[in-house]
Amino acid sequence: MSPGKFITLEGIDGAGKSTQLAWIVDFLQGNGVNVVVTREPGGTPLGEELRTLLLNSSLTMHPETEALLMFAARREHLDKVIFPALSRGDWVISDRFTDASFAYQGGGRQVGITKLENLEQWAQGVLQPDLTLYFDVPVELGQQRIAGIKSADRFEKEQTEFFQRVRTAYLARVEKYPERMLLIDASQSLQKVQEAIRHIMEKVFPLK
Repeated sequence: MSPGKFITLEGIDGAGKSTQLAWIVDFLQGNGVNVVVTREPGGTPLGEELRTLLLNSSLTMHPETEALLMFAARREHLDKVIFPALSRGDWVISDRFTDASFAYQGGGRQVGITKLENLEQWAQGVLQPDLTLYFDVPVELGQQRIAGIKSADRFEKEQTEFFQRVRTAYLARVEKYPERMLLIDASQSLQKVQEAIRHIMEKVFPLK
């Protein structure tokens, strides 16, 4: 059995991850890959319940409470979805994973990085994605893209300064993990973004 691959998609709100995720799934399935699509927070019944709490715009919570709930959802996600799929040889594509915690809770909420690293080690051990695609857009463009699309959730209601810190934290992760985490300029046209994804996928995972 061929080993499964774990690919994660990251970016601030409005970066276009969801659109590109669908394209990536079609691309992989067209190459005969069995794909499991999932998301964070969420991915499991418990995770989706925690997602509802975390995104509820009427709730307030301590930044460390938020981080703990994110990692609680992640531990369940790993146990119920990610580890089993990888052990079957499936490819897992997740809309967000731990890099999001370092960006949103670490950068945005300013939770201490050491605390997040301890939670990361506790929840997932040595597991890291085989590839992380980080879709980068200026904060102002991301906010323009999502404006008026739907009711803003608890994160989307944050101020520009919050998302600037999130983006800065993401860029720091890209610099720290250049072999795993690759940046795509998501301010380009849809076609150019997909061309960049195709180039990366064909280089990292020769499928034929």
